[in-house]
Amino acid sequence: MLFRILADCLVLLHGCFVLFVVLGGLLALKWPRAAWIHVPACIWGALIEFKGWICPLTPLEKWLRVQAGQAGYEGGFVQHYLVPLMYPAGLTAERATTLGLFVVIVNVAIYACVVISIRRRRR
Repeated sequence: MLFRILADCLVLLHGCFVLFVVLGGLLALKWPRAAWIHVPACIWGALIEFKGWICPLTPLEKWLRVQAGQAGYEGGFVQHYLVPLMYPAGLTAERATTLGLFVVIVNVAIYACVVISIRRRRR
């Protein structure tokens, strides 16, 4: 039971990290120093998608599930939890690149707003 709860908590943490990667730049609008944490997280998230890497949290979650007597799953967090929501037919390399580009484009737009906001405050 403990391993299942830990695995579920890890999925929640992982999901929060994914949301932070995609939208965390919005925090920098209010707290510009948040960019020092968000930019590396964003780079990591985009690299995971561009390179087809597996986030270290995914094998840990799979191990916890096996320890709990549950079946593990193939692929990574994005493929297992997010792709069925966004791409029911499955994840291809092209779609993974699209996800990575989405992260980059959203955050470039957010940081453009952050720069504009900072410049306005200085005036």
